[in-house]
Amino acid sequence: MEAPTIGGVRVRKGNGETVRLPRGASLTDFAERINVDAAQLVQMLFSLGEMVTATESVNDETLELLGEELNYVVQVVSPEDEDRELLESFDIEFGDDEDDSEHYAPRPPVVTVMGHVDHGKTKLLDALRNANVVAGEAGGITQHIGAYQVHTDVDGEDRRITFIDTPGHEAFTAMRARGSQSSDIAVLVVAADDGVMPQTVEALNHAKAAGVPIVVAVNKIDKPEADPTKVRGQLTEYGLIPEEYGGDTMFVDVSAKSELNLDKLLEAIVLTADASLDLHANPDREAQGLVIEAHLDRGRGPVATILVQRGTLNVGDSIVAGPAHGRVRAMLDEFGNELETAGPSRPAMVLGLSAVPGAGQNFIVVDDDRMARQIAEKREARERAAMQAKRRVRRTLEDFMASMEKGESQELNLILKGDVSGSVEALEDALAKIDVGDEVNLRVIDRGVGAITETNVDLAAASDAIIIGFNVRPQGKATELADREGVEIRYYTVIYQAIEEIEAALKGMLKPEFEESTLGQAEIRAIFRSSKIGNIAGCMVTSGVIRRNAKVRLIRDGAVVADNLDLASLKREKDDASEVREGFECGLVLRNFQDIKEGDIVEAFEMREIPRS
Repeated sequence: MEAPTIGGVRVRKGNGETVRLPRGASLTDFAERINVDAAQLVQMLFSLGEMVTATESVNDETLELLGEELNYVVQVVSPEDEDRELLESFDIEFGDDEDDSEHYAPRPPVVTVMGHVDHGKTKLLDALRNANVVAGEAGGITQHIGAYQVHTDVDGEDRRITFIDTPGHEAFTAMRARGSQSSDIAVLVVAADDGVMPQTVEALNHAKAAGVPIVVAVNKIDKPEADPTKVRGQLTEYGLIPEEYGGDTMFVDVSAKSELNLDKLLEAIVLTADASLDLHANPDREAQGLVIEAHLDRGRGPVATILVQRGTLNVGDSIVAGPAHGRVRAMLDEFGNELETAGPSRPAMVLGLSAVPGAGQNFIVVDDDRMARQIAEKREARERAAMQAKRRVRRTLEDFMASMEKGESQELNLILKGDVSGSVEALEDALAKIDVGDEVNLRVIDRGVGAITETNVDLAAASDAIIIGFNVRPQGKATELADREGVEIRYYTVIYQAIEEIEAALKGMLKPEFEESTLGQAEIRAIFRSSKIGNIAGCMVTSGVIRRNAKVRLIRDGAVVADNLDLASLKREKDDASEVREGFECGLVLRNFQDIKEGDIVEAFEMREIPRS
């Protein structure tokens, strides 16, 4: 076949063969697979408008585009397949081995406790743990780790249950985003006096997305205002039907404070596991499993809480956990006692790693320290290459419009966050009524009240969703995480504008003329009263720049208090300033707005015109 000429470069064309490449592969890697000179690929990309060096990590889209031009089908290997191939190159199998099925033995269920803040998750976990500690050990608990086992008696048989104590749903979602299945069962804690709250629904959505059975613990039933029946009714609306109503979800009324019905909750978990799951693992093999959490201890170095999923981990084993490696120097249980071995579903604190692994990364036991180091180094190099190549590859509304123009059937996933529940419900109802035919589907996978959190960004990244913020802003490091994960967050203050833009995107006609560009933020540190000009805000610019002619909004506790305001004046010390940059102090007055408080955030933005294509 004659070689195509692109930009004056003649390259041998393929016959539609499939080329498998790792994430973050370079043009040199691609050239070696198809037996051409890497310099030719560099020139080809240059003629297509991309400047890339031969050894630079390239993102997936660029590799696929190049493959299309050369008549090759480029397959970018997923992180899971990449890891599996790496381990296979060392003759290590990760996951269940069907040949070992005759060695299978029952294992305890692994349970994650989730629910709304202040509904008693931590108190319930503490009550379950303490109820299983014999009197001699009760005062000897020196520490508590992120996972532990409890014992219960079911039909005269001693059964064990492993609980994972996650900080909220972050670890749970992060693990699902990485394709790890850490839990077998989710326990949803709902306070009987409070009922179903925004984070309850958020937790429920996470559990459903992970595809795990749910047991509901109705907590605080010893309170006078408790109404367990109301909780059952509310959760019925979300598809959790209690057994007493003819459904298949077990509801248990408990009190963590009074330690009431804890045995019934444990029994419900065991019965749900027996009815819905076939839990078994081979204990007679080298250990494999997950890292639940990890931290750097000043005295002990890197410490990882791991969950053994199959096999048995022994002190002295050579271990690889994500990009970290080492020899298991010591293992501790949840009470600080030393362990010699840890079997399937057993959590343990492991000392002896070279670095701190990430939550949700897998660990394996290998033959020796040298192999462990080689695997860890290759994992780290691959991860670094993938991160370098990673750009904003997730779907934006504009991408969605472009794919619609190609006639593809699509689904647009949304996460809605608003300042009040009424706004969120109204927005969701309005979006549900958008009718654009059968070719496209809009799905709201989560909704909630309050600032946009890192949990929302995690869920959006795992589900390829767009976050809609209605009168709310991101909280903490949510913006930074969204930038890193390539998750798009859209902010609206007018409900019709949100509906129009999403409807336009669904119809493939979105052509925004302007887009908002955030310039910077300043925190109000002091307020000075003036009879002439009103309240003067003494501010510290915490990020970006505050410009005199820009529009500003006032944010209090993550919610937008006032929007589209003008600055009446902006001063640096006693002089008027056209702009004040990050790290400097300034004084500013908001035109026709006096309701400011210390701790409020002033965010400056401008509307930039987007040229029509």
